[in-house]
Amino acid sequence: MSCVLFSEHATKDGQIIGEIRLNAEKSLNALTLDMIDLMQPKLDVWRDDPNVVAVLLDSEGDKAFCAGGDIVNLYKSMAANDTDFPEQFFTREYRLDYTLHTYPKPIICWGSGIVMGGGMGLMNGCSHRVVTETSHLAMPEVTIGLYPDVGGSWFLNRMPGGTGLFLGLTGNPINAVDALYLGLADRALTTDMREGMLQRLQNEHWGEDAGGVVSRVLRELEDESRSAFDEMAGPIRAHEALIREVTDHDSVEEMVEALLAIESDDKWVKRAQKAISHGSPLSIKMIHEQLHRCRHMSLKEVFQHELILSVQCCRHGELQEGVRALLIDKDGQPKWTFDSVEKVDPAFLEGLFKPLWDTHPLADL
Repeated sequence: MSCVLFSEHATKDGQIIGEIRLNAEKSLNALTLDMIDLMQPKLDVWRDDPNVVAVLLDSEGDKAFCAGGDIVNLYKSMAANDTDFPEQFFTREYRLDYTLHTYPKPIICWGSGIVMGGGMGLMNGCSHRVVTETSHLAMPEVTIGLYPDVGGSWFLNRMPGGTGLFLGLTGNPINAVDALYLGLADRALTTDMREGMLQRLQNEHWGEDAGGVVSRVLRELEDESRSAFDEMAGPIRAHEALIREVTDHDSVEEMVEALLAIESDDKWVKRAQKAISHGSPLSIKMIHEQLHRCRHMSLKEVFQHELILSVQCCRHGELQEGVRALLIDKDGQPKWTFDSVEKVDPAFLEGLFKPLWDTHPLADL
C-alpha cells in the first residue's frame, strides 16, 4: 500500500476535487521523503489541470494528521555521516511547503489530531486550514536540538504579542480555539463533518471563484459546529499577559530566566518551564536568532534561510544527540553541546547560519 493515496472526486458540474491522503497511520503519518516525492508531482499535475478546482489534504486514522518529519531516517543518516540525505530531505520538503503556500487553487487541510513539525509545515501552506476538537498543534523542536522550521520562521513571526517566540522556545501545544486566534487555522469543524464536507463540496457549482466556494462551504459547516467549541478553553489567550511579560526582555537569556522564575501550579506554565529547562540551550539561542533574522524576509527567503540552518544542524551533532535521547535510546538524558543558554558560544551559533553552497538548492523557488 502506498504511503500516500490519491483520489479524484467528481463534482456535480463535472469538475474534480483532488484528494491527497497521507497513509502511514502507524507512524502517525510522519512525513518521509517518499511521501514528499509522491505529493510534489501530483500537485504539479493538478495545478495545470483545468478540471481540478480544489485539493483536499488529509490523512488516514483519527490520531494524527501528521506528527512531524522523518526524524528516524534523519538520525540514521547523521549517525552514518551521510550529508546528502538531510540536504535532499529538507530541500524537497521545503519545496513542497512552498508549493502549498503559493498554489493557485484552494487547498483544504483537514488538520485533525496531532499536527506537529512537518505536519505544521504542510498545514500552514494550505489556503483553508481546518482544525477539530481533537487538534493538537505544536512545534516542539527545542526538545531535540532543532528549531521550528518548515516555514515556522514565517508563521511564528506573524503571531501577536510575542506568542510565536514563546511557542518556539517552549513547544507548548495549541488547541483548535487558540489555532484560530493565532491565525494557524481558518475554520473549526467537528470530526464527524469530514465526509459531509467533501460531499457538500462535490455538490457545489464551481465558477471562477473556487476559493470563495470553499470558504462559503466551510463557513456554513463551522456555524453548524459552533456549539462544540464555545466551551473550549484557549490556554494561549488565557496566558496572554504572561507570554508578553516573559518575551518582553532584551535577551533570550533574560526570557528564560523570567519564565523559570514564575511560581505556579498551572500545568501549562509548568510544561513550558520543563521544556525550556530540559531543551537544548543551543536551540533556544538558535530559535531566538532565527526569528529575528527572518522577521522581514519574504516567504522564499525564509525557506532558503531555513535550509541553510537545518542542514547545518545535521552536521553539528546537537540534533543527532537530541533525537537519540528522545526517540532512539529514549533515556531522556541528552548531552547538549552547551550546558546553559549563557554558555552558548556566539561564534558557534553564527557558524550555523553560514551558507553551504555556491548556488542555493532553492534558488529557483
